[in-house]
Amino acid sequence: MYEKVCKMLAEQLDISVDTITPQSEVVKDLGADSLDVVELMMQLEDEYGITLPEGEVENVKTVQDIVDMMEKIAK
Repeated sequence: MYEKVCKMLAEQLDISVDTITPQSEVVKDLGADSLDVVELMMQLEDEYGITLPEGEVENVKTVQDIVDMMEKIAK
């Protein structure tokens, strides 16, 4: 799951996968804006066939937060 999220982020933000760590903050460290975050969440929903709860998405700050949220929902 982590590798998949990193790959999606790298493609969307046009950055190297090598620059992404679990502690990377999606907005502050990786340079995403709010539209990038929304697009990533939509892409994850399509990829995994799930619906991400709105309230949870607002709490996502780091790459690990995204992975944790995805793993929690995928169960």
